[in-house]
Amino acid sequence: MTWLHANGDRGTWPGTLYADHVDLPAPFPALHGRHACDLVVIGAGLTGLSAALHAARRGLSVIVLEAQRVGWGASGRNGGQLGSGFNWSQRKLERKLGPQTAHALWDMAEEAKADARGFIDDAGYRPGIISACLTRGEFTDALRNNDWMAAHYGTDSQPLDAAQMASVTGSTLYTGGVLDRTALVCNPLAYTLNLMRACLDAGVEIHEQSEVHRLTGTTVATAQGAVTARNVVQATNGYSPWLTDSTAARVLPINNYIAVTEPLPDFAHRGPYAVADSRFVVNYFWWTDDARLIFGGGESYGRRFPSDIRGKVRANLARVYPDLAGVSLPHAWGGTLAVTASRLPYVAEVAPGVFSAGGYSGHGLALAGLFGKVCAEAVAGDRTRFDLLRALPVPALPGGRVLGPWMAQAGMLFGAVRDRV
Repeated sequence: MTWLHANGDRGTWPGTLYADHVDLPAPFPALHGRHACDLVVIGAGLTGLSAALHAARRGLSVIVLEAQRVGWGASGRNGGQLGSGFNWSQRKLERKLGPQTAHALWDMAEEAKADARGFIDDAGYRPGIISACLTRGEFTDALRNNDWMAAHYGTDSQPLDAAQMASVTGSTLYTGGVLDRTALVCNPLAYTLNLMRACLDAGVEIHEQSEVHRLTGTTVATAQGAVTARNVVQATNGYSPWLTDSTAARVLPINNYIAVTEPLPDFAHRGPYAVADSRFVVNYFWWTDDARLIFGGGESYGRRFPSDIRGKVRANLARVYPDLAGVSLPHAWGGTLAVTASRLPYVAEVAPGVFSAGGYSGHGLALAGLFGKVCAEAVAGDRTRFDLLRALPVPALPGGRVLGPWMAQAGMLFGAVRDRV
């Protein structure tokens, strides 16, 4: 069974808090018969919809094929945190790629945040994400990096010591942190559906329940139809990397889990900012306007979700908020994201006219839209920014397409075990 079908929810959105707070659209028809267009996009998440929108705005005819529903995957069920930059720090990017490239990447990541805000203004968002440190050494490094970023990139993030962290987050777990007020949290499904509506306004044709089973050249085939296009964008991230060999060798699907508490208006320590901590398997959380805690934490490396998602998340939640160890969790769900060996996103022209993007490694809410936009630029003939992102070091997983995922999963499992030591 594939990652796409391993955990149910076929043809409908999972029961997330996000889905409870949006107007869900009526189904789009499945693809039937043979079609032709300038660009066919596989996957109606943030990457695919962004590629479709920006290609349509450049005058191209675009068809989007979605195996489930628009925003059904990680785009619509993630932790809702839209952060700054890439998984690598800017200092590391400068060391590895040079200052000029690193600055260009930073500018593109800032553009990604601005683009996203343009689609979520109506849906509402809250500024501020704290990068929380678990050890004194991590906090010392965070302070040095914060000073360096202020000097070299003009950032204005706020350091928080242990006492300030306890006051702002309501948890005594952290030795310190850095508050980035340009980062934000939002309902990611609302963002994705707003992007979908922009696509429709631009003339994009969307088909749901249209899983792509085969990609031959620039022709994609579903169970009941096919599309032949001048170009293809594969935007399936963790769900169907196997469609192209190069993507399958570099993009590794993993599962992550989120639970939401009942409203807790009497809990005195609700913080105004989102938090993402320094664990290898990150804990991330934020409080909603109606006093619910959205808490993400815990991964698994097989296709199937655990039978007790609430229990898996609760164990991590209790380490941060011991007083909430027994709280009711009316919503709990899992989702499939994707990582790469370097934790940098992968984008490439994997065959003539076939573009692929994914492996955002936890930074997809901000970067997926950017990568889709840049793929559209390349399809339209401007490869300048595409070539910059294509040069990011994303090696094939050790062991190749067959053994690589198993070896990478073993390495991540080791990192997860270290979190518990």
